Amino acid sequence: MADQTFHNIVNGESVGAADGSTYDLVNPATGEVYASAPSSGGEDVDRAFRAAETAFETWGDTTPAERQKVLLKIADALEARADEFVRVESENTGKPLQMTIDEEIPPAVDQIRFFAGAARVLEGRASGEYLKDHSSSIRREPIGVVAQVTPWNYPLMMMVWKIAPALAAGNTIVLKPSDTTPASTTLFAEMAQEFLPPGVFNVICGDRDTGRRLVEHPVPQLVSITGSVRAGIEVATSAAAQVKRAHLELGGKAPVIVFDDADVEAAAEGIAAAGYFNAGQDCTAATRVLAGPGVYEDFVAALTEQAEKTTTGAPDEDVVYGPLNNQNQLDRVTGMVDRLPDHARLDTGGSRQGARGFFYSPTVVSGLRQDDEVIQDEIFGPVITVQKFGDDREALRWANGVKYGLASSVWTKDHARAMRMAKGLDFGCVWINTHIPIVAEMPHGGFKQSGYGKDLSMYGLEEYTRIKHVMSYIGE
Repeated sequence: MADQTFHNIVNGESVGAADGSTYDLVNPATGEVYASAPSSGGEDVDRAFRAAETAFETWGDTTPAERQKVLLKIADALEARADEFVRVESENTGKPLQMTIDEEIPPAVDQIRFFAGAARVLEGRASGEYLKDHSSSIRREPIGVVAQVTPWNYPLMMMVWKIAPALAAGNTIVLKPSDTTPASTTLFAEMAQEFLPPGVFNVICGDRDTGRRLVEHPVPQLVSITGSVRAGIEVATSAAAQVKRAHLELGGKAPVIVFDDADVEAAAEGIAAAGYFNAGQDCTAATRVLAGPGVYEDFVAALTEQAEKTTTGAPDEDVVYGPLNNQNQLDRVTGMVDRLPDHARLDTGGSRQGARGFFYSPTVVSGLRQDDEVIQDEIFGPVITVQKFGDDREALRWANGVKYGLASSVWTKDHARAMRMAKGLDFGCVWINTHIPIVAEMPHGGFKQSGYGKDLSMYGLEEYTRIKHVMSYIGE
């Protein structure tokens, strides 16, 4: 039985769905219903876009300095209410409380502050005369109203990645959080109304049909989604039908190449931390290891030892990661491990953990081949696979031999080799002797079926702008 209700945020007000429909939210750590949220329909989506259109008439004319002040106030408010947001985020996702305090709130606050500052330095190219008696200049303008869809693995942080650059650039927003994790988004939007004019930032809760209405609506000129490849293809197809811009951050299958000269213990520790973080529910997770022939057996043993020291459990426990987000995701991870081919070796884990919630044990699988399902498809769970490559060329070919292109890492003491691999890896990010750190100043985004467009950095801010050429006759 739901004991609390979350709401849409439309035109500055907390409201339910127009027809009163709701759906249940489940706490992943218990598997029990704990709240409800609006099941929004076409009327709700229309109202949100009308509000955003009206708000853009004034918000789009604000100065960068004015937008900066608002974003800085929002960042301060999030920081001041950190404990409340941690509790809400943890209840909605099952994330460990301490991990959320340490690893999610500080970056989210920092990223809002980064875009607050970035708003002040966004500029076009220098003006000049390129035709006799004519002077040209470039205007970089907000797009207008944008539609955004966020995932369930990092509800609060992915919302920040989307709204901070959009607001900094002068756009207005209609955003739909994942149907399983709307709690922190709606709380944040309620908080932000104190600082934003009505209609600038609207949140609509609902399922896939709600998201489809958002994407297909004629008002937004940019649709941004972080989600699965399937969802990204649907968004891109819909956007193409209306000649809208699409911004897609989709799945990943990060190769982690461990060469024979790597520090085995340090690599195993770092890769386990980056593979099991957030229960492996991260598009950049270090879950596909390629190990050199001289280090393979030792590395598998060291990684297995790290996995067996990795803990999972309830949010208030001292654990590394919490549950998978929902029953469907637990079924997906369980199914992929249960279907392992005969040549695969299950070194540790491979089972559901506990009788309540959606917990899965830290898992290591070795002896795999390039065409195996768990190598080619994103597992999105606490499962690290290990392959043995023969030489540098094979390592690079296998690393690139998937449909994804988001993130990768190289572990070696040979600088020249690391640079060669960084050049050859077909991924939007290459880490060297580390994996998963992200900073606001550097872009995040991938290639191939991992999508296109960048989050974070000045590149992320530019995604939410359009370019206009202005030419003036200056002859006598």
